[in-house]
Amino acid sequence: MNPFPSLPAALALALTIPVLSSLGLAPLAAPAAAQNVGEKPISRDLPFVLKPVALLENPWAIAPLPDGSVLVTGKAGKMWHVTGGETQAVAGMPEVQYSGQNGLLDVAVPPDFAETREVYITYVAPDNALHLARGVLDGTQLTQLKTIWQQTPGGRGQPGGIVAFGPDGMLYLTVGDRMQPDTAQDPGNPRGKILRLTREGQPAPGNPHEGAGGVRAETWTEGHRNQYGLAFTPDGKLWEHEMGPRGGDELNLIEKGRNYGWNAVSNGRHYSGQPIPDHDTRPEFAAPKLWWTPVIAPAGLAVYQGRDFPDWQGDMLIGGLAGQGLTLVAGDGSDQIARWNLQMRVRDVAVGPNGEVWIIEDAGEGALYRLMPK
Repeated sequence: MNPFPSLPAALALALTIPVLSSLGLAPLAAPAAAQNVGEKPISRDLPFVLKPVALLENPWAIAPLPDGSVLVTGKAGKMWHVTGGETQAVAGMPEVQYSGQNGLLDVAVPPDFAETREVYITYVAPDNALHLARGVLDGTQLTQLKTIWQQTPGGRGQPGGIVAFGPDGMLYLTVGDRMQPDTAQDPGNPRGKILRLTREGQPAPGNPHEGAGGVRAETWTEGHRNQYGLAFTPDGKLWEHEMGPRGGDELNLIEKGRNYGWNAVSNGRHYSGQPIPDHDTRPEFAAPKLWWTPVIAPAGLAVYQGRDFPDWQGDMLIGGLAGQGLTLVAGDGSDQIARWNLQMRVRDVAVGPNGEVWIIEDAGEGALYRLMPK
């Protein structure tokens, strides 16, 4: 209800509250103010040491396996199985477009991997389209590889392509705005969306627009920019982070059917320096729980459960490219607990079945590390 439609949203909201109160009606609730944690100081002491495990070509994403080993993708189109001190190339990778942020992207395994041996990968194909594909890991070969979802139309950079498996058995997939920000608000375009799919790549039952057909039927949330982190906390909540433009990196609690506002609102600015309205001016859009200015350029998101770092149970670990390190965020998204400068661009972070923490360095020759508690 806005009795002042000609006024900016924030001012209209302020004037509406006394008007509604005078009518005996409950006033509209102002959106909760998100916290900028980008100016918080760097944590001085590291509670871990970095153990280098392997040196890889342009590593991009990590998928821990039940036996304690990991799969790692390389943006140029390679994948490796790393177990102990041994690194083996995995054959059967698709042809990718290797340029900028495009290439072979995420790798993820479902909860029943031990029985199915299924591996899901995302990549940007030579036609510029983001693909989600499923294969079966047979030794060091990815067999039966099949595209189960393909972006139409494609795009340029900022592909997203992060996969998370939900407690509901469904697959969640981020699709970046592909450097075409206006399309994040186009309901018929997959750019700037989080999709909820079956493991066959079909629209999942119970989606907000189930039965609408096309992209609309696949969409869980919209209004995103460049989402390189997606994970569930133990309470079943889905969290996402995305890079802002010039400032305004976001941590978002993802809720069914919500619109997160890009590119109508942002806590950052255009690269040209031109302002973008802040989230608090448009309460109809979901605001981030935390944001970073100066930016950390978040990449990789994992929820900690395990024995190596008992104080981190249920909290979130976020890699940082511009931030050159690792950030620990409370599991309810209420605050940044710590941020460690590791003097390298951290492309991904993952947690193994027993609480092993893995990170990879974003570099032409990037190292895979395991964090060892002090």
